[in-house]
Amino acid sequence: MLEGTVWKFGDNVNTDVIIPATYLITIDMDELGKHCVEGVDTTFAEKVGPGDIIVAGKNFGCGSSREHAPMAIKGAGISCVIAESFARIFFRNAFNMGLAIFEASGISQGIQEGDRVMVNQDTGEIMDHTNGKRFFANPIPPFMQELIEAGGLMSYVLDKRRA
Repeated sequence: MLEGTVWKFGDNVNTDVIIPATYLITIDMDELGKHCVEGVDTTFAEKVGPGDIIVAGKNFGCGSSREHAPMAIKGAGISCVIAESFARIFFRNAFNMGLAIFEASGISQGIQEGDRVMVNQDTGEIMDHTNGKRFFANPIPPFMQELIEAGGLMSYVLDKRRA
């Protein structure tokens, strides 16, 4: 189960907004997290709490195919992103970097910033404790859950080699 406070964004959130190109010189997740979405909100990284959740509209993560975007989100302490839809390259990069993401219709209209939300990764059920609404996303397949638990594809592969 993932549970946190919602931070809300609209449609077409670009990877350049998620992590500006200025910070692509590092792969340190904590450092990237300090600059997550600073082009939209310079105080976001200071306000977000561990386990918080991003809710967004359509086409989240569009733009360039930088792996730094899901790394910055994780580095900021976000446990997952729930959106109406994701850009395909961001979708794959998120799992490769160990970030849980969920596609759920109607989510951007039904959940507000500041709501407390719980997500069941196994069933895809999303419960908004603030307004009592429930939403459903496709559950994360077992292999993808293994990637998330390992911290991403590279960690997963290294763990398998050591076993």
